[in-house]
Amino acid sequence: MTRLWFPREMRDAPILDEGVRPDPPQLHYALLINPFYPKDPHASFGKHVLTPSLALTSIAAATPPEWQVSYWDENLLQGPPPWKPFPQVVGITVHLTFAARAYALARWYRERGAKVILGGLHVLSCPDEAAPHADALAVGEGVQLWGRILRDSEAGTLQRVYRGNFRRPYRDEPAPRRDLLPRDSFLTTTSLIATRGCHNRCDFCYLSTDGLRMPYQVRDVEQVVEEFRADGQPYAVFIDNNLGSRPDYLRRLCRALRPLEKIWSAAVTIDVTDDPSLVREMALAGCTGVFVGFESLSNDNIAGAGKKGPRTEDYARRVEVLHRYGIQVNGSFVLGFDHDGPDVFERTAEWIEKNRLECATFHILTPYPGTPLFAQMEAEGRLLHKEWSQYDTAHVVFRPKRMTPQQLAAGYEWCYERLCSHRSIWRRRPRDWRAVLPYLAMSYLYKRSNRIWYRLIRHRLTATVWHGLVEWTRRRHVRFRQGLEAAEDTAPTMSAAVVSAGV
Repeated sequence: MTRLWFPREMRDAPILDEGVRPDPPQLHYALLINPFYPKDPHASFGKHVLTPSLALTSIAAATPPEWQVSYWDENLLQGPPPWKPFPQVVGITVHLTFAARAYALARWYRERGAKVILGGLHVLSCPDEAAPHADALAVGEGVQLWGRILRDSEAGTLQRVYRGNFRRPYRDEPAPRRDLLPRDSFLTTTSLIATRGCHNRCDFCYLSTDGLRMPYQVRDVEQVVEEFRADGQPYAVFIDNNLGSRPDYLRRLCRALRPLEKIWSAAVTIDVTDDPSLVREMALAGCTGVFVGFESLSNDNIAGAGKKGPRTEDYARRVEVLHRYGIQVNGSFVLGFDHDGPDVFERTAEWIEKNRLECATFHILTPYPGTPLFAQMEAEGRLLHKEWSQYDTAHVVFRPKRMTPQQLAAGYEWCYERLCSHRSIWRRRPRDWRAVLPYLAMSYLYKRSNRIWYRLIRHRLTATVWHGLVEWTRRRHVRFRQGLEAAEDTAPTMSAAVVSAGV
């Protein structure tokens, strides 16, 4: 395999200065931290700064008015978290891949007098592991707990564990505190969420974590549209698990977004193409791309994972429906299912190229703690270790059934090398020549420019450098929509060639 360029700052967390002796904690000051995690050199570094996570900015919105709150993301390469002024309370989100870093940060702040609150999915799935590292745990929905935690800390009555649920009406939650974000560090700060939950409960997905009960809910369409408008960005990313779980809701949302003349992308399942008129509505509303979890091209793998949806032999036709309306497809594929043999890598790559997916994301099957897949692998004695930092879908942490761990690791790397090659990028170009240049620009700037991304992230130039390209894309899509609207009265659909010209 090709030796990849991998700078230390993308691989190792910032050093915590043990010699720091801060002033006493500033009362009514809270600091929220997103810990560092090592990046995958096979994938684009750019995906880590496309848009910020909503978890901490949503929690920040629940901060009582008498408290000051700040946000720090270690993955923006600006060094270790700040300590002047020293916070009274530190909230740290914990994911299994950066649990060790979260615990190191917790120790550093606690030793210097701060109260540390740990929350996030790993705290939910492994509370006994997390408890010794925190003054309190926030288990479950943090937005409803944060204000209570701060007031208890102020009163000296902090409890060891706070439990929240996801049953409170989603519309009642405040808008995220995007004003806390360093806007120049992200391609867009408009990360939006309109729905919570998913109609699938796949065995390998974090949504199937034992103890996580997340009933499907939606926010009022007007709330979502106003957030998009208020942030002043031309482009938004919906971070919903599946924006298309309720087609009637998605249709209403699209019609409300349409007058904004902005662009957006979202994760959906491929069954959103059941109704091509809904895909058309998405395009008219500004959808330029979708992230689709195909997961596998094997029906046996899909059934074994407990995922519902169309049969895999119908995937190609459904991709064409999205392409027909100018929507690019980023396909997500999981490698290492029980029915996968060493031939899965080339078969998957060939299918992606044949169907001209603009982008593809690969994941090694990873059994997250608390999921049915983890329980199965542990019972079968197939887990190789429990080093959580490697449970990142880029490392093999279990013993596959039909290949060796080494074959799976090498195949994963090969898939990225193949899809990021000049040959593969060219093979997947749009059929319409007018859309080729924008596609090539996206492919090379996003997938083959990690040296550039590293410098943009480190020098906080992401927004500055990308703004012109994003705005150009928005204007192109507005013109495309005008052509699509003009065709509404004359034909039920446009030809693929006409539509792709507007991508």
